[in-house]
Amino acid sequence: MKNYRILDLLRRGRSPLENHLIDGLVDGRVSRRDFIRHGSLLGLSLPLLGGITTAAGLGGMPSLARAGAPGATIRVGSSVPAATIDPVTIADAGGLLVMQQVAEFLCVDGPDLVLKPALAESWKPNDNGTVWTFKLRKGVKFHSGGEMKADDVVASIDRLADPANSSNALSVFTGILQKGASKKVDDYTVEFHLDAPNGNFPYMLSSDNYNAVIIPATYKGDYEKSFDGTGPFKVEKYTAKVGASFVRNEDYWGEKALPDRTEFTFFADMQPQILALQGGQIDIINQMPVLSGVALLNDPNVDIISLKSSAHQQLHMHCDEGPTKDARVRRAIALCLDRDKLAAGLMKGRSALGNDSPFAAVYPSTDASVPQRKQDIAQAKQLMEAAGVGQGFKMTLTTERYLEIPEYAQLIQNWVKEIGIQLELNILDQGAYYGDAVFGKSNWLDSAMGITDYGHRGVPNVYLAAPLKSDGTWNAAHFKNKDYDALATSYIAALDLEAQKADAGKIQKLLLEETPVIFGYFYDYLTATAKGVTGVQPTAMSQLFLEKASKA
Repeated sequence: MKNYRILDLLRRGRSPLENHLIDGLVDGRVSRRDFIRHGSLLGLSLPLLGGITTAAGLGGMPSLARAGAPGATIRVGSSVPAATIDPVTIADAGGLLVMQQVAEFLCVDGPDLVLKPALAESWKPNDNGTVWTFKLRKGVKFHSGGEMKADDVVASIDRLADPANSSNALSVFTGILQKGASKKVDDYTVEFHLDAPNGNFPYMLSSDNYNAVIIPATYKGDYEKSFDGTGPFKVEKYTAKVGASFVRNEDYWGEKALPDRTEFTFFADMQPQILALQGGQIDIINQMPVLSGVALLNDPNVDIISLKSSAHQQLHMHCDEGPTKDARVRRAIALCLDRDKLAAGLMKGRSALGNDSPFAAVYPSTDASVPQRKQDIAQAKQLMEAAGVGQGFKMTLTTERYLEIPEYAQLIQNWVKEIGIQLELNILDQGAYYGDAVFGKSNWLDSAMGITDYGHRGVPNVYLAAPLKSDGTWNAAHFKNKDYDALATSYIAALDLEAQKADAGKIQKLLLEETPVIFGYFYDYLTATAKGVTGVQPTAMSQLFLEKASKA
């Protein structure tokens, strides 16, 4: 039952945008899940969001009770860091996992995609989303001593936004935030002045942007010598290519970690990790691909933590040359895919269907009313005839040897035979596939047809821009469409959930028509733990929060 008196009190002092969101919750236009997620983005506190949903008769926030006994050593298996661990340049899952154990973000994008405060206590946009103001938590200490303040935040983000540093985060910040646009207001307040309106900007400063950890302003490099951060664990030992260990930070600003220690062992392949978990040498496999880990899915001694995610494998097709220049051919290829078999067979039920746009089911802004594309060989053949290639053609599909991608490529190869397309598969190791990751020097970006892995993001902004906008840094499809560019810009600028949904629906329909990229499925992120290990919280960004972990 709704408590209108409390709702009226909670509305007081709120911005028109916040009250519009509250009204949407009350009248049913906005679900409780979407309200909590979008409210957190606008800077409404989680207790306040819980109070509003309770007053609206929808129940409050779930309990975050601390569970488990302290004192354990938690042992983790992970991939080998591929490069020197440096917050500015690190990009691989193994290195990011190690860095995240000691360094923290302004806010954290949880498994429910709701932003939660961390080093920042709150954040607010101006009226049009061009300036975001973050209030910092007081009393946070770096492991090296000294309090974290606005100067550290400004310096950390400026390093990432500076093109001269070859930052891995430039794919996020380019066109959004420039070096020098992060401004100290006082010791505990920072303003971020954006290049253009951006309704999802706090995600760019959260764990969703895995390089955006806050480290001292005095940082000059050689992070592996200090591993300085603010996190619940401090480095004990790090041995490149071998492993790392961490101990509880007794000066942590929040609740002290339950484990006394954590140990990370690096593995070059998945099978040794599986054997180590089954043999009791490790307690957790941080990320387990479904095909190589199928033996663990029904193992009674193993628990699987499964997170719905937006991670996927993009199949791009050149839109400016060759047979796929015609959108009818691209649609025909997309109609060959049996997505139900992909989800049930290839992914063992651990994925959601893709509908050839970045809008995964996990996103609140996704327009669920857009019909799901299904396999239709008859329609595909008609499209091929209309495009003048009814007899088919030959083409090369270039891709990488990673996760289930080679098997996915083989399925596509078999399906498109039904419409006369003969695909030759060119499957490369990851280094050869990505090359220098710039046009002219990359099999990924230069292939006429290719499959590329894209990791999870809490909002679709990067997917909408980098591979699909006309000037996108990862536009392997050579897709150039002014209507799409305008819609993507409008979606990214929108502060209101309803406006985002309206733009999302238009984008979804346009991409179904044009089909520069096939999004066949969005796979679940899987973490495996030994029975009796509790309190483990992974994210689909390959992060692993262990401060509440314990063992029976």
